[in-house]
Amino acid sequence: MRIDIATAPGSHPRPNEDWTAVATPSAGSGGTLIALDGVTPPPNGDGCVHGVPWFTARLGGALTELSASRREMSLADVLAESIRRTADAHRDTCDLSHPRTPQATVVMVRWDSDTVEHLVLSDSTLLLESPDGEVRAVVDDRLDRVPRSVRRQAAATDALRNAEGGFFTAAVDPDVAAKAVTGRTPAAQVRTAVALTDGAARWVEVFREGDWADALALVRKSGPQELIDRVRAAESADPDGVAFRRGKPYDDATVVYVEP
Repeated sequence: MRIDIATAPGSHPRPNEDWTAVATPSAGSGGTLIALDGVTPPPNGDGCVHGVPWFTARLGGALTELSASRREMSLADVLAESIRRTADAHRDTCDLSHPRTPQATVVMVRWDSDTVEHLVLSDSTLLLESPDGEVRAVVDDRLDRVPRSVRRQAAATDALRNAEGGFFTAAVDPDVAAKAVTGRTPAAQVRTAVALTDGAARWVEVFREGDWADALALVRKSGPQELIDRVRAAESADPDGVAFRRGKPYDDATVVYVEP
């Protein structure tokens, strides 16, 4: 089994709001991968006294525990229970009704000798490579379907956040877990799984330096940090977003590479 992880904040001194973990059991084959991309709060706050890094750590910890220890639960059920636990942890101290209450995108992968399960919620990306080298991108593209003109307006975007006809993130409502993109693949048909938060996926989606297969090949050959370094170089070459329009000049970036 090969596991490689790299993560980096978009800019200093702002903390990295991504969170990731890979857990493997001490006996038998199998494991679980979690990658979260916390949603940056607005300048006027998000109604929470803790902050997004606290939220992603609490949610990520619950996801890791349940996905690794409760294999009878589906990944959607794991996500629902983890959202519920995390909300309960700050329900008495924070305004969870705030539209920008701490929230995150989610990628989950769980595997054993028979099956690879996956779950994707919002705009992070999961790459699954078959033994013959075919790369399949698993995405939740509902945010991309929101017109760019709407996404430029914070209030208009917030009205579509976790709402029918809009897009969904892991925040306080366990029911959004049922909205996630999920699937199961025979383990023999998966050679590699790669999770990328959208800051790392910029190499493909924003800067068009290659396709998903190129990204996976780069990570396999040179490691996850190389992909992040290339994203940083492209961001630095266009710091004002003139050639490549994007929401932030620099973004937190995480890459997790696993050969189950």
